[in-house]
Amino acid sequence: MTVSTSSPSGTDGVRVVTVDHPPVNALPVRGWYDLADAVRAAGRDPEVRCVVLAAEGRGFNAGVDIKELQRDPGHASLIGANRGCAEAFAAVYACEVPVVAAVRGFCLGGGIGLVGNADAIVASEDAVFGLPELDRGALGAATHLARLVPQHLMRTLYYTSRTVTAAELHAHGSVWQVVPSAGLQAAALELAAEIAAKDGHLLRLAKAALNGIDPVDVQRSYRFEQGFTFEANLVGTAARVRDTFGKEA
Repeated sequence: MTVSTSSPSGTDGVRVVTVDHPPVNALPVRGWYDLADAVRAAGRDPEVRCVVLAAEGRGFNAGVDIKELQRDPGHASLIGANRGCAEAFAAVYACEVPVVAAVRGFCLGGGIGLVGNADAIVASEDAVFGLPELDRGALGAATHLARLVPQHLMRTLYYTSRTVTAAELHAHGSVWQVVPSAGLQAAALELAAEIAAKDGHLLRLAKAALNGIDPVDVQRSYRFEQGFTFEANLVGTAARVRDTFGKEA
C-alpha cells in the first residue's frame, strides 16, 4: 500500500496526497492511518494552501479491506478499521487548508467518508458514489453521505446500497465539476490552484470558521454510527452478511 505526497510543478501552494493500493484501493487498517498522517502533514506545512486528495488504480476508494476483517477471528481488525477510518476522515475534515477530492471510478464506503469531509469534489464522468454497507455487514458514513445529498435520498441510497453518478451529485451541488477521466487531475489542480492563490493565513482562518459553523459534529456523528457496526459484529450479523454480500443464503 502506498500513500504518496507530491508538489506538482506550476501549482504553487498545492500538495497532492495520492493513494495507490491495488487492486481497488480498499485500505487495510495501516493504510487509513498512513493516509491520515499524510493529509495532516500536508495541512501543517506553512507553504501549502490547498491539498488535493487523489488515487491511482481502478477507482478512488472501495472502503475497508474486508478480507483483513475476515482473516481476524477476533475484533482487533474491526476496531482498528473503525479507528483508522475515523482518523482519516477527521484528518481531511480538520486539515488546516481546503481539501479538493479528485474522484474517478468507484467511491464507496470509506471513500464516501473521505469525499464527504472534503471541501470540494471534482469527479470524472465515470465516477459513482455509494454506501454498500448493508451488503457488507457494516454501518457508517451516512454522516458523510448526508453532506452530499438530501436526507430522503441519503436514506434511500443507504437502505438499498445503490450508487449515484457524478452527474447526479453535480445536480445536487455537491460535486463542483464533472470532467472526462483523462482531464480529472488537471481539473482538480486547476481548482486547487485557484484556491491556493488566496492568502494562506486567511484560508486557514476560513477553513476553521466554516468547520465551526457546521450544523452537525461530523466526527461525533460518525463514531456514533460505528457503535452499531460493532454491535452487528458482536452478535454475528456482520459476518453472516459479509459472507453472502447481503444476499439471503
